[in-house]
Amino acid sequence: MAAILVLDDVADAGVLVKRILERKGHQVTTFTEEEMAIKHAAKGSVDLAILDIKLKKMTGVEVLAELKKCCPQIKVIMLTGYPTLETARESLKLGASEYCVKPIDKEELESKVAEVLAMEE
Repeated sequence: MAAILVLDDVADAGVLVKRILERKGHQVTTFTEEEMAIKHAAKGSVDLAILDIKLKKMTGVEVLAELKKCCPQIKVIMLTGYPTLETARESLKLGASEYCVKPIDKEELESKVAEVLAMEE
């Protein structure tokens, strides 16, 4: 199974994603701080990052750009409660593989994670 990083400024949202994905056998580490998440990913042990777009210090799109610098192979799913076409385009342009809208739908999250992890580089 995959090593997944979840970054959301709301701890409960990260815990929810963690619970859903751990039931599928994934190893999930949650973060509320952008720097901690980037440092963790830089160690090279993350297959997939799930990033909220609205964070404390940076945007999820900025974190995505940082992650792609240190870990070009990392797969990314963006999460947002405020979907806009502009944000979706920007995320996909920077290398996000998928996009999920909050509130999180369990089935949608599971299927998007499975799809993204199945993608070849």
